[in-house]
Amino acid sequence: LVLINGVIGFYQELKAKASIESLKRLTKQKVTVIREGVEQEVDASLLVPGDLILLSEGDVVPADARLLEDSGLLVDEAILTGESVPVEKYSHIVLEEDTPIYERLNCVFKGTVVARGKAKAVVYATGKNTQMGLLASKLEEKPPESPLTTAIGSFSKKWLIALIVIISLLVLIGIVQGRDWKFLVFFGIAQLVSAVPEGLPIVITIALVVGALRLAKNKVLVRHLPAVETLGSATFICSDKTGTITEGRLKVESYYPLDEDALFLCSALCNDSDGKRGDAVDLALLEWLDELGFNWLGVRQAFERVWEHPFDTRRRFMAVVVKNGPSYELYIKGAFESLLSMAENPPNGLDKIHDSMAEKGLRVLAFGKAILDEIPESIDSVKLEIVGLVGFLDPPKEGVKEAVEKAKRAGIRLIMITGDNLLTAKAIASMVGIYREGDLAIEGRKMSQYSDDELYELLKRVRVVARALPEDKYRIVKVLQSKGEIVAVTGDGVNDAPALRVANLGVAMGSGTQVSKDASAMIITDNNLSVIVQAIMIGRRISANIAKVIRYLLSTNVFEILYNSLAILTGKPLPLYPTHILWINLVTDGVQDKAYPFTKFEGDPFREKPKKPQKIFLGKKQLFYIIYNGTILALGHFILFSYLLEKYPYEIALTISFLSAVVSQWPVGIQEIGSKPFLLNPISYIKLNPYIYLGISIGMFLQFLAMSVFSEFFRVAQLNVEQLGYALIMPLVVFVALELRKWLEYLYEAYSSQLENEQNTKRN
Repeated sequence: LVLINGVIGFYQELKAKASIESLKRLTKQKVTVIREGVEQEVDASLLVPGDLILLSEGDVVPADARLLEDSGLLVDEAILTGESVPVEKYSHIVLEEDTPIYERLNCVFKGTVVARGKAKAVVYATGKNTQMGLLASKLEEKPPESPLTTAIGSFSKKWLIALIVIISLLVLIGIVQGRDWKFLVFFGIAQLVSAVPEGLPIVITIALVVGALRLAKNKVLVRHLPAVETLGSATFICSDKTGTITEGRLKVESYYPLDEDALFLCSALCNDSDGKRGDAVDLALLEWLDELGFNWLGVRQAFERVWEHPFDTRRRFMAVVVKNGPSYELYIKGAFESLLSMAENPPNGLDKIHDSMAEKGLRVLAFGKAILDEIPESIDSVKLEIVGLVGFLDPPKEGVKEAVEKAKRAGIRLIMITGDNLLTAKAIASMVGIYREGDLAIEGRKMSQYSDDELYELLKRVRVVARALPEDKYRIVKVLQSKGEIVAVTGDGVNDAPALRVANLGVAMGSGTQVSKDASAMIITDNNLSVIVQAIMIGRRISANIAKVIRYLLSTNVFEILYNSLAILTGKPLPLYPTHILWINLVTDGVQDKAYPFTKFEGDPFREKPKKPQKIFLGKKQLFYIIYNGTILALGHFILFSYLLEKYPYEIALTISFLSAVVSQWPVGIQEIGSKPFLLNPISYIKLNPYIYLGISIGMFLQFLAMSVFSEFFRVAQLNVEQLGYALIMPLVVFVALELRKWLEYLYEAYSSQLENEQNTKRN
């Protein structure tokens, strides 16, 4: 065990280092710098604050830097901020010192990518002082222990102390009574060995492995085995938007035509995509035209492009001129404000239509046209006619809305955390059912206004956090955890790594960065929220099965301790030899418990609310079941043993006690695989877990060997039919007692449910 723990600890340390190494590998590169007035290439790791660097399209930014010059600079910052579209950067802007990262339009950050344009910048932070470096430092923080590990660890200490105290007292009482002290010490050691459920870690491991295999079939790869159990306890899911909830691509959602033919022509001609590659907007437009049945390829062949104005990041438009017979036609698309300033006699009310589309979270572009006699020398000399507006949306993935409904029904709260603007985020969240009227949506920057306690109360109602930074996501997770919530976090970028690392359950996307995968406990190969929700339901089944096996094992332990305690306290002979105690531990616990991980889930896991891990594994209800089962077994056997001592010699009474103690634990094993009464639907109950009966069959065979072949070793006598009948009394009593308990619970729950439905009907 020490060796295994050492290996696991070593593996965990390697994982932490792998996260940081992945982050370092991300930016190992050459960079062009100007030193002493001369351009030269150096290793990016040799940069220092004050260096002048040159950036161009496709470059990975090697350090955090302030722009000095720029030419149409667009930077993809999704890896850092989560922003789904490239950000325009300007060197001439001066900003406040506390400006959020996603609004620092005059700076570029390490690890981001230049999507378009060129720039000169001065380095002001390198290494661990960069925004990426700050993320790396947070990856060294250890994730919290799984709920099961915490619950078992806490209980084990208390249980072991209680066992040592109880068994020591029993040995001392036995010595005072004049019993053989050597025998009593042997008995105490055997009782201690038996009372510690050493098979529990093995069964839990089997349950987790079985769960991991089930999850793998559902496109979830488990990197850290205890995470399988954590799934079932999740109370919050903090999910990304792009790629998890949405498809990660733009699609035309709606359009407003002023001149439909001209709008279609502009969409086809003022477009650099070939239908397979190109800008996301251009690709979306061609897909839209295909859906409308518009032959954009034929149009391009008919209209020859003779002039173009490439996309201008400052003025935010692109334009082309095509030849149409003796005349020329200009087509332009871009930001509504840009085209409005160039339009001649724009229609009244068009701005309201634009704002209405924008409020739905759409990215709105305006399209324009002009008839020319000749190719223009400057775009500024052209007067446009606006021909329409088109709204783009990153559409939700199929199945996400249904998954959100299932999660809500299961009592799991979802928070969508994104780097996108608030309007877009709310629109997407509304489409999939995460955000509804009465819910809250906030921007990440506003979180600083609240203390941790205030933020927790707010997060209970918040469904969308927009313009979120890595530290915002990290803080959300920590605040929720501080209040006892079990938090699952999804992510794919380096910016998500700190939150993935500290979450109870970090879930990385299969298409994400290596850093996010190294920081997570699970990886989903199908980047879809529905996969995560389904995985949580599998996790609930695993948690339920682990709780059942804990209940079964501890019930038998309580029985043996109480049974022997009653005998010693009343001065009667011991009803079980030390070898009997160890054998019972093997033939019941050691065989039957291995079947529990394969138990099916009763009912619908989506209709159950999340339960606190401590309550699932060792809560008051669980402890009541354990004490009830153990007490019924112990009292019944003690009464039976007392009667047998009066009727038969000690050897016969001891043999019947031994056989009965073994057989009586089989009905406990059967009854504890399900929460509903066995006799409510026996066939359905048996189907819950057929393997439990295989375990009992093996136990029967082993017990037969103990009673016949190894009778001398176990000091058991041969029993006649009447004596064997006494050994079957307690198994029947135990089965009925547990069945009665379950019927009372079942009827009470049915009555409570009916009462609740009647009250709801009256309220409605």
